[in-house]
Amino acid sequence: MTVVVGYVPDASGLQAVRLAAQEALWRDSDVIVVNVIGGAGYAHPTAADEKNLDALDAELTAGGVRHEIRTIEATTGQRPAEALLEAADQSDAELVVVGIKRVSPVAKAVLGSTAQRVLMGAPCPVLTIRSAD
Repeated sequence: MTVVVGYVPDASGLQAVRLAAQEALWRDSDVIVVNVIGGAGYAHPTAADEKNLDALDAELTAGGVRHEIRTIEATTGQRPAEALLEAADQSDAELVVVGIKRVSPVAKAVLGSTAQRVLMGAPCPVLTIRSAD
């Protein structure tokens, strides 16, 4: 069984990975960390670079967490939520963890919410953690 976690290189992403790691240790499960690279590539703030992913890998390894880090290049029109849900389906995930941030109602209406899409489409329970910032 696995715990799938969506990761972006900021405080909410790190909190989500740490929570997923705790859940995986408690459940004796593996963690699959998913970072999606969109059409803007590494210029987009949600895209984690190699240095960031190496640090994340080192932290999970030091914590004794069995894990895999997947960098997914989104296809044209694919949203990060779809990539995360696909990883959850493929791995038969028992839990999905996502970080959430405060956004304005207008931004949510125009852009949508990755967390909301994951909550509505996940094949298993979803655990969210709100960023302190």
